[in-house]
Amino acid sequence: MKSANKSFGLRENAAVKVLNYTVLILLTIMVLFPLYFAFVISFKTNQEYLNTSPISLPHNFLNFDNYLFLFKNANLPRAFGNTMLFVVTSVVGSVLMGSMVAFALARLNLKYSKYIMLLFIIPMFIPGLTTQVSVFNIISSMHLYNTIYAGIVLYLAADIVQIYLFTQFIEKVPRELDESARMEGASYFRVYWNIIVPQLVPAFATVAILRVVGIYNDLLTPYLYMPKSSLKTVTTALMSFATDRGTQWNMMTAGIVTIMIPTILLYLFLQRFIIAGLTDGAVK
Repeated sequence: MKSANKSFGLRENAAVKVLNYTVLILLTIMVLFPLYFAFVISFKTNQEYLNTSPISLPHNFLNFDNYLFLFKNANLPRAFGNTMLFVVTSVVGSVLMGSMVAFALARLNLKYSKYIMLLFIIPMFIPGLTTQVSVFNIISSMHLYNTIYAGIVLYLAADIVQIYLFTQFIEKVPRELDESARMEGASYFRVYWNIIVPQLVPAFATVAILRVVGIYNDLLTPYLYMPKSSLKTVTTALMSFATDRGTQWNMMTAGIVTIMIPTILLYLFLQRFIIAGLTDGAVK
């Protein structure tokens, strides 16, 4: 009887493993297929794209005309430069403001800290599109419309996800360290900078990748507030290949492949910090 139960258990475990691997393989194909689709099309001429299957291999993998056209005619280097400016200012601003707000809420024993946190949470339930008229009026009244500063200001602020993530990390740091530093005469800023900041490296990496991906994927902000051609970002630069008469998919996919490279490299470099930041921050 025990032998039969053991044999049944082994077959059940084997079936579960087969099912798990099958699901993982299918999910991997679902993730990688669009990348393959974009990669092969990016090496095709427009005529080749129109006359062959989208998933078929290109006649020549050394055809870099689409990529050269991007850098010469679509002003992609300028778009990358604008996007990198927004990324750097946004990451620095989010890290500093988010971690400082989290430090104040977690360590300064503010009387209304819970209500302050609630004020950060409430905007999450308001659709962003419903506030665009007000935001547009504010940007216009500040004379920032159609300038590089519009994107810097709009991307600069921290959000509740970052503040909550920083708060979880700060609460893991023993308060005795703060008290010892304060007894030695350290200011609150010294406690924040010398004790708290070194403990937030995984959270910083997580915030960085979230901000980079968010800015990379954002089309509305640069399209609405910075329509000038010299202020294009990588997303609005790609829009130049889509018109009311059609889309140049071979050019579009070449741009998509080019834009993906920095984010993939960034994720590979920060992967261990990102995973640690998400798992540690989610414990509570």
